[in-house]
Amino acid sequence: MKQAFVFPGQGAQYSGMGKNLYESNDAAKSLFEEANDILGFKISEVMFTGSDEDLKQTKITQPAIFIHSVAAFKNIANANPTMVAGHSLGEFSALVANGTLSFANALQLVAVRASAMQKACETNPSTMAAVLNLADEKVEEICAAIKQETGEIVVAANYNCPGQLVISGSIKGIEIACIRMKEAGAKRALVLPVGGAFHSPLMAPAREELAAKIHATNFNTPTCPVYQNVVASPVVEAEQIKNNLIAQLTAPVKWTQCVQAMISNGATNFMECGPGKVLQGLILKINKEMLVDGVS
Repeated sequence: MKQAFVFPGQGAQYSGMGKNLYESNDAAKSLFEEANDILGFKISEVMFTGSDEDLKQTKITQPAIFIHSVAAFKNIANANPTMVAGHSLGEFSALVANGTLSFANALQLVAVRASAMQKACETNPSTMAAVLNLADEKVEEICAAIKQETGEIVVAANYNCPGQLVISGSIKGIEIACIRMKEAGAKRALVLPVGGAFHSPLMAPAREELAAKIHATNFNTPTCPVYQNVVASPVVEAEQIKNNLIAQLTAPVKWTQCVQAMISNGATNFMECGPGKVLQGLILKINKEMLVDGVS
């Protein structure tokens, strides 16, 4: 029986996140304080008492979820993952869990990533939308047609589970796509309250900034494979991990495929570490036979 550890991405944040861990665990408290020092401000206070609006800022959201996720993982006695994966941002938490990155180095990368993505969002107003109950192939076909006909950027961004695919692109492109998805039979095509078109070509400026920081950061040989979003397969080679992390900013998150690959390679139960239970729900939609649990 193999246990996979998985880590959530942006959207899992909530006011008060991590507060119980901070107050009940000395090691977690030390981790939060280290994060405050690295970032140069008390992100712990924003996490514990900030409003939903405060926590929606990408430059806050991403470090907050990362810190909470790593603290939750480190709070598990004798955690010994045989494989790890993270949804988008969660890939950085996964790389701490399997020893590829130190907490400090990973947090610095997350901070650069979040800042660069926020700048890209402000430069190119854009958005994302969730498409429900429409075949992936049909969603991809509609996105490609819109790009060809209008020049607007619309791409598949998050393959979350069968029947749930998030698209990403320009505001006009997403508006057109939502209409066409519904016409094609989608149960829903709903614009999401996000700041930009993550995992699309519109994140190219952020990718360049993140790449420079990643190449300057030490990556260790991992203790177990990480199933990376870009390739949906196990990776253990440091340079390949770096390249996949960089590519991830403008490429789709193949979460469905990652989970299927982990199951094919022997995963029987999944432990979600961090805020919320989103990944547990997605995993059960991918394969209802799996055992899922979480620690937050």
